[in-house]
Amino acid sequence: MEYKIYRMMSFAKETHGGNPAGVVFNADTLNEKEMQLIASDIGYSETAFVMKSSHTDFNIRFFTPINEVNLCGHATIATFNLLRDKGIITKGFYTQETKAGILKIEVKDKIVYMEQLPPIYGDLVDPTLIEDCFNTTKIVNTELPIRVLSTGLREIFVPIKGIKELNEIIPDIIKIKNISDKYNVIGIHCFALTNESDIDAYGRNFAPIVGINEESATGTSNGALGCYLNNYVYKDKTNFVLRQGYSMDRPSEILTKLTKRNDEIVTVFVGGGATLIK
Repeated sequence: MEYKIYRMMSFAKETHGGNPAGVVFNADTLNEKEMQLIASDIGYSETAFVMKSSHTDFNIRFFTPINEVNLCGHATIATFNLLRDKGIITKGFYTQETKAGILKIEVKDKIVYMEQLPPIYGDLVDPTLIEDCFNTTKIVNTELPIRVLSTGLREIFVPIKGIKELNEIIPDIIKIKNISDKYNVIGIHCFALTNESDIDAYGRNFAPIVGINEESATGTSNGALGCYLNNYVYKDKTNFVLRQGYSMDRPSEILTKLTKRNDEIVTVFVGGGATLIK
């Protein structure tokens, strides 16, 4: 069966918001070089290639325009929303085989939740190293740590003093690449807490080392951010509403839900909607 390419928009909060992802069905006949060429031609931050699996419901590989990554949240959300809308699957639970492991998927009427791995905390990072990556100083909220964290992809999580400061930062792409290489991370996720009753944080994500200077909605990052917030800010909270892309005029909203056992996070799910780009 010939492969088929779709273009999807994930996590859109407004009609002009969200993060586009490519989705390629029936990708079993494609080799790695062909997948990379297709992802580069589509040009979105990530493209998901959907294949058969002998031990899960689907095997999915993810490519940026320049290389393969182990996992992509917004492309997964796009894929399973599309599978449901095309009538290939119905509401319920599924599994996907990825290079980050076998992960569960929960498909609802209009939203899909993707499982991520339990959080793994890494290095603490000096604020001066982070501020050197941007256009200003004293933007970091020093009451919280700058920390490497992974729920499938390693990133540096940086608390910023406020939403104004978050929106005003200008990334130095070369320096972000250098620090990403130094700490073996895919990029930097900056975030600011809010006083809004229904929104927990706004974020900005920079991953130039994999060809993404800035992204408007990053599923994997916001799953990990929910873990960070539970650990350092809201000890008793396990459901988070997170926004991204507002500084890019691409408003996006990502949902994160955690479950804990004996005060340890044991499951991480990130979710949202997605629609076909016409």
